[in-house]
Amino acid sequence: MASIIRQVEIDAPAAAVWDAVADFGAVHRRFAPGFVTDVQLVPGARMVTFHNGQTVKELFLGRDDTARRLAYAVVSERLAHHSAAFQVVELTGDRCRVVWTADLLPDEMAPYIAGEMEKGLDAAKEVLGRVPA
Repeated sequence: MASIIRQVEIDAPAAAVWDAVADFGAVHRRFAPGFVTDVQLVPGARMVTFHNGQTVKELFLGRDDTARRLAYAVVSERLAHHSAAFQVVELTGDRCRVVWTADLLPDEMAPYIAGEMEKGLDAAKEVLGRVPA
């Protein structure tokens, strides 16, 4: 199973970034606009449309506000398994790190998924870096 870990440091308070990350239905507006173009909530999940037109179903697995961690799984014909999580780590009062992890099968999909994760974090850094301290 491929494991991918990507992270980005953001010049914004961890609490404000976590508020955006934890808003499960607003990824396209608050976390990574442009990378995610639309989100439709369905029972227990969200249908996410990405910049390339691909739509996937992401199952909500859990949210830990104390650890600032949100976990989800992707349901896709192209993936036998995909589980992922975001975690927001405070570095200073006005700076934090967003860590995005994903475990997936088949391993051959890892380069594509890693590239998409990097694009998503680039979009997040741009929008969340404008959050006032």
